[in-house]
Amino acid sequence: MGASPHRGARLSGPAAGPSGAGPAPTELHVPADLGSLTAIAHFVRGVAVAAGLDRGAAYRLRLAVDELATNIVTHGYRGGEGRITVRGRAGAGRARIVLEDGAPEFDPVAGRLPPATDLPPERRRIGGLGIHLALTSVDEFRYVRREGRNISTLTVLAGPRPRR
Repeated sequence: MGASPHRGARLSGPAAGPSGAGPAPTELHVPADLGSLTAIAHFVRGVAVAAGLDRGAAYRLRLAVDELATNIVTHGYRGGEGRITVRGRAGAGRARIVLEDGAPEFDPVAGRLPPATDLPPERRRIGGLGIHLALTSVDEFRYVRREGRNISTLTVLAGPRPRR
């Protein structure tokens, strides 16, 4: 177990050395509160480094995970108590993050509305843009509801993002 960057956070897997070198932890357990976002961001950064992602790909992954984790806290648990489990896997040029929570069911793909780019910003509806940006910034996204838990899997590949 490595040092916890947030009160209530637990890391599992091989711990990184004091300079941050070494393998990234494979699992993080945090309270479902906005204060946990920093610990999640550090965890994601470790997975991105272990996968050899370039700066742009690492940013895309962190952006998507941050948006989904924020939505779990604010819309899923609605400020109530809960936990988020974050799992990471780094492969050659590929990073995969899995977010798991016990909040009410929410499929980000089904709930996503494309932004109304034909309207001026002051006339657009509030909400939905963050999820849209998160899901379009990753190379692969999957959602399942299993045994009362939301499980979102995000994968980012190294290198520039291909145009869609």
